[in-house]
Amino acid sequence: MPGLEEYRQVYALEWNNNISVVIITLIFYEYILQFEKEVTFVWERQWSAMTYLYLVVRYFGIVTVIRICAIWGGLFYIPEAPGLTCSADLLFTSCYGMFLFMKWGFSVYFCLAEVILIWRLYVLYNKSKLILYVLLGLFLPIVALYICVDALLWSRPSAISVQEIITPIVKYCTTFYHIGPMPAIYASIPVICFDILLVVLAITILRKHLKERKELKMKPNTYIVIIVRYHVIYFVLNLASQIFMAILWAHLSTVVLNLVLLFKDTAPLIIVPRLIISIWDTHANENCVHVSTTFEDCVCWTSPPEFEQPKIESCV
Repeated sequence: MPGLEEYRQVYALEWNNNISVVIITLIFYEYILQFEKEVTFVWERQWSAMTYLYLVVRYFGIVTVIRICAIWGGLFYIPEAPGLTCSADLLFTSCYGMFLFMKWGFSVYFCLAEVILIWRLYVLYNKSKLILYVLLGLFLPIVALYICVDALLWSRPSAISVQEIITPIVKYCTTFYHIGPMPAIYASIPVICFDILLVVLAITILRKHLKERKELKMKPNTYIVIIVRYHVIYFVLNLASQIFMAILWAHLSTVVLNLVLLFKDTAPLIIVPRLIISIWDTHANENCVHVSTTFEDCVCWTSPPEFEQPKIESCV
């Protein structure tokens, strides 16, 4: 007769499956909401560098979340049933491979999100080469850090292993951490510092812009406000994700653990594509006086007629 521990495992797996359903439902609901805008601003217009970035973060994110939900809600949870058999080696290989895909996939996704933020700041600072080179120079070590963490921490069996658990009522795979949370915490510090720099640069240009507009008695530019707002949201989001990555090593209750995973696996996949498509949507629905078309994504500057406005050219 199954004991208390087996029933606890079933309870955890049921929570896992339910959260997986919620995650995939939220992602696809968001996709449906944005699909009409995507058709209008992506598939019916000439593609640019930002279009390619949008498609990558949108569809790579969807593929990642489908694979995560399929594993954590399906392959990791294999109930015993008549006629259902599964090779232990195949199960282990599938579980471990999907675990690595999940970790590497999220690292790639966050790096792509940082590229978008850098691109936006480059445009906000009037296409300053200095800003671009400095940010890229600081970003490359962040990329190297992600690679090192994924290769040396998540991909080493001596640090983290995936094991098959067989009980009288369920068969599933789970992860075991063989080292403490400190390496993950230390690795998150440079990422957080880089995000702080991006937020500070965004807020600085916003304050300068607001001051200039106030002196000219003009309304603030909609796009600068949107971009800075999303920079702040992304910073809070990434900070929370880094904290959650560290506390996943702790022994959390089933409910808390799954709620943390719900936030971590949905919020970035919703916010990042919205950062791009919301600007396109605002541009399409705004009555503009001056339009700059020198870059991939055009900006309407909400301002008085040409002779009253300062010479500003930008594109986000």
